[in-house]
Amino acid sequence: MTVRIVNSLCGAARWRRTTSQRTFVANIKCIVGLPIMTPVHLDLNLLVALDALLDERSVSAAAARLHLTQPAMSRTLGRIRRATGDQILVRSGRVMLPTAYAEAVRDQVHHLVTQAQAVLTPVSEVDPATLERTFTIQCNDVVGAALLPRLATVLPRTAPGVCLRVIGETHTTTDELRQGRIDLQITDEAPPHTEIRSTTVLTDELAVIGRRDLPRDPSGWAGFAALPHVVVSRRGRRANRVDELLEARGLSRSVSFTVPTVALALPMLAVHHLIAVVPGRLTEQALPPVLRRYPMPGPPTPVPAVLAWHARHDQDAAHRWFRTMITDAFDHS
Repeated sequence: MTVRIVNSLCGAARWRRTTSQRTFVANIKCIVGLPIMTPVHLDLNLLVALDALLDERSVSAAAARLHLTQPAMSRTLGRIRRATGDQILVRSGRVMLPTAYAEAVRDQVHHLVTQAQAVLTPVSEVDPATLERTFTIQCNDVVGAALLPRLATVLPRTAPGVCLRVIGETHTTTDELRQGRIDLQITDEAPPHTEIRSTTVLTDELAVIGRRDLPRDPSGWAGFAALPHVVVSRRGRRANRVDELLEARGLSRSVSFTVPTVALALPMLAVHHLIAVVPGRLTEQALPPVLRRYPMPGPPTPVPAVLAWHARHDQDAAHRWFRTMITDAFDHS
């Protein structure tokens, strides 16, 4: 009986061209008792936007991350709400909080976006002259000051369509590489996660920066410990490896200031008899005439510059090319 019905419908369909093929198939499935499959138009952009919204928990922050205007991101959130039947983010005071559904699908959404990026990033060669892409690097001000002048000389000439976005280090340990917020990170530590790749692009040494007329010589441990210190720490920490070196010799130091960047430390060092311990080679070019570099007491203390990226970019030709650009820039710095 089913065969006759299908055959009859097929015969009628040959003469009735006004019925679309999809409607025709759906009618057959309805008659023979099969589940109806309605066409679904997938928009991966909604997944990318949802991933950013759930990560940032802010329409404006998600818009900035995806380089969209806030009204455009608000409209996209509306489309996501209509597609899912869920509010996704709801306002609570001055912040937005994810719904229970949003929390439940957050990891799945991020996994899907990561997979899609891998599928849509084929292994191929790249032509820098025609490349249109924005790369985001996270580093401190010392590394940026050494790296950016070289890139500013090379990039406009070799890759005019490339935009370099540089952001500073955060005051807390975060997973920007794993979350896709940044493309590359330059720190002095090896990455803690196995899916993060890294290479050492430069090895510097700790040095002491201070006025040329310091009352004590910081090149010796006694003078080094006697002078007041400015500690550079993005998290505002007073203690670091320098205190361990002093403690091993039965000494301690007095910390007068903690600042997040070397750029903030230099003006204070210039007007008072303070000293700071910083990467010597990377910092020396930024010193005003009143300041000079002194060697650290004791044997040299190496400081690596570690370039890190997520494993999903291993086979990304454009990403590989840009990593080479950074390595070359440090070689010429």
